[in-house]
Amino acid sequence: MAKIADLLAAGPTFSFEFFPPRSDDAERLLEKTLQELEALQPSFVSVTYGAGGTTRERTREIVTHINRDTSMTAMPHLTCVAHTCADINDIVTGYRDEGFENILALGGDPPALSDAEPEPEGDFEYALELVELVRSIGDFSIGVAAHPELHPRSKKDRQLDRDHLATKLRAADFGVTQFFFRADDYLSMVDDLAARGVDKPVVPGIMPVTNAKQVQRFAQMSGAEFPPDLAARLEAVAEHPEEVRRIGVEVATELCADLLDAGAPGLHFYTLNRSTATREIYANLGLGPKS
Repeated sequence: MAKIADLLAAGPTFSFEFFPPRSDDAERLLEKTLQELEALQPSFVSVTYGAGGTTRERTREIVTHINRDTSMTAMPHLTCVAHTCADINDIVTGYRDEGFENILALGGDPPALSDAEPEPEGDFEYALELVELVRSIGDFSIGVAAHPELHPRSKKDRQLDRDHLATKLRAADFGVTQFFFRADDYLSMVDDLAARGVDKPVVPGIMPVTNAKQVQRFAQMSGAEFPPDLAARLEAVAEHPEEVRRIGVEVATELCADLLDAGAPGLHFYTLNRSTATREIYANLGLGPKS
């Protein structure tokens, strides 16, 4: 394993994100995807953590499997909303004792509850508090989330959002962004951080549009704008899934090329546990292992 901060210091990183599967079929799909993407020799991969800790054990199982059984370095996500300090101490101490060196520290969302269920106990409000606790437990390389189009909790207050992000990044080692569709949104965020004296690397997150309705739903949840011109292009071919995927890969490739040309410290692909689009973008950009 390697510390992601050290990898970023050495040059651009190229990484993938996965989520814990919820069925046997989904588990087989993830295993196939891991094998296919391992061949691209990513700098690291990450595994998400369900709202309120709903995938706590599955996240640990998957990152342990990746680190033990593949050549890839895996970073677990960890959220703090609806967790106590004791919960987090237990989880992070476990990762430290198992030799993990990287954690993505997030605020996260509370689990979905019925009206009859009580609100879960929690000691945290912001990811910054999680970063500070993780730092006190072990010598981790700590990443945090960044939102080029502002965090949904910022209520569109740009000054507040960027001030909070700058404070969070000062305490962390690097950032990874929520996905977005316009390079200018990312570059504007980097400029805002630089104006606050923060130059920690922030890796742009990329989600190729292979299912327009699904990505539009994700964008709405995360506060990202789905560009009207892209929506119109996809709507025109909505009855042809392969054409939707082709356009999605083409647009994502252009975005990746623009970001790398502008000096982005790498690319982080939201794979949705599938490999095809990511492999196509890699090929278009000439990335991956050289023969």
